[in-house]
Amino acid sequence: MTALGVAALLAPALLGTGGASALTAGAGSPGAVSAGVSSLTWQGCGGDIPATVECATLKVPLDHSKPGGRKIVVALSRITAADPGKRRGVLLFNPGGPSASGLFYPLALSGYLPQSVKDRYDLIGFDPRGVGASSPLACGTADADERKTYRPYAKATFAKDVAWARDIADRCRNRNGETLPHITTRNTARDMDLVREALGERKVSYFGLSYGTYLGSVYLQLFPNRADRFVLDSGVDPQRVWRSMAQSWAVQAEATFDRWTQWTARHAARYGLGDTPAEVEKLFWDIVARADREPLDLGGTVFNGADVREYIRWEISHPPVAARTLGLLRDAAAGKPVPTFPVFVPTDNELASFLAVMCGDVRWPTDPAVYRADARRDSVRYPLYGDSVSNIFPCAFWDRPAEAATRIDNKVPALVVQNEWDPQTPLATGLGLRHALKGSRLVTVDEGQGHGVYLRGVSACADDATTEYLTTGRLPAGDVSCAATAGPAAADSRSTGPESAPARLFFGR
Repeated sequence: MTALGVAALLAPALLGTGGASALTAGAGSPGAVSAGVSSLTWQGCGGDIPATVECATLKVPLDHSKPGGRKIVVALSRITAADPGKRRGVLLFNPGGPSASGLFYPLALSGYLPQSVKDRYDLIGFDPRGVGASSPLACGTADADERKTYRPYAKATFAKDVAWARDIADRCRNRNGETLPHITTRNTARDMDLVREALGERKVSYFGLSYGTYLGSVYLQLFPNRADRFVLDSGVDPQRVWRSMAQSWAVQAEATFDRWTQWTARHAARYGLGDTPAEVEKLFWDIVARADREPLDLGGTVFNGADVREYIRWEISHPPVAARTLGLLRDAAAGKPVPTFPVFVPTDNELASFLAVMCGDVRWPTDPAVYRADARRDSVRYPLYGDSVSNIFPCAFWDRPAEAATRIDNKVPALVVQNEWDPQTPLATGLGLRHALKGSRLVTVDEGQGHGVYLRGVSACADDATTEYLTTGRLPAGDVSCAATAGPAAADSRSTGPESAPARLFFGR
């Protein structure tokens, strides 16, 4: 759902919400709202959103060091606990990104969540500051090419890429002024704590996917005594934000590509793409070279070699999907008609809020020569995707972050769940998150593929462990290894659960 669509659906709630109306507490909500926190009025969301979902807005400080200063809005949604007698509290959600709208994520999840979880929690969705209906940012980009963030390196186009990165940074800065430095993970975590207080809760529980694991870990560091049950699915290593996290995708892609060529060769009778891994690999790179010479027409979508590499990079975590795609690419290279290849293009708001966090959380290298050298090196080390994630980026021309990044090092209990073969948050980064959160437990899905674990049909064992923790608060006695669930749901689809478009693009395509 686009930011415009979310805002339209929220119109009745936005019009009816001020800063002085009384708090409408959820069933069983204890406590009261302090004088410094604006109150909530829950009402229907409008549009075709079911009546079981309520919406509200909360005014929060743009600059949390100046609580009496300028305010921005955070848009919220709520599905109240199904069984008031079993209600424990509130469960907040973040679906990833950064830049993913989480406003109606609880609604998207409601058909998948176990009843035992829905009985115990008010499910709370929200758009993080700068995103969707929460005082959205804009950089003024006009077309899909401007909003392509990870660009393949080439000597001939590097100067053009540097100019693009500088222009995007300048436009974001000029359009957003004093707002931009305050759209960070630290401030979103602070907003979450004001949401907790406005809801009248002493503690908050949380489910965060991908980028949401970093947001969750920052909250745990800033507000350790206000955290109840935290599930962090597909972990971001706090020590690798953000450029190093993106570069981890290239490292993981090479290992996953090798596994995929082996799988595809074993299934040569079905797909006919090569009898050996070397033959499958050669076919792929021949198609890349062909697309670089003459872009492929994929049902009206035009792909060059870099587009082919990026497309297959995600799909190789789902071998049958990638094998079918390679067959279609081969047909297109031979001049045969093929179906349209769907390509997600972020909105201007999704790009703006993504860059605000990526560039505002941490300081990036400022010398374009660093990016050029790294991209040239990584194009050789990691030929599938290394040049793109090491190439120049708008963060090179961003203002210095307003605050230092949060150092994550605590013993607050949390549950980290992780696929072994996740392409976007590789196992190594999940292990990094587990190390930083010393009171946590890690559930690893052995041979688990794709991005996201809980409710994705990846592992019944991992789902059971997560549900057990959310409903009882009991963490496993130690780290746990779970087997992947066999069958078409686990092996022959991109994802069996809901996910957001921005998350698919940036940290979960």
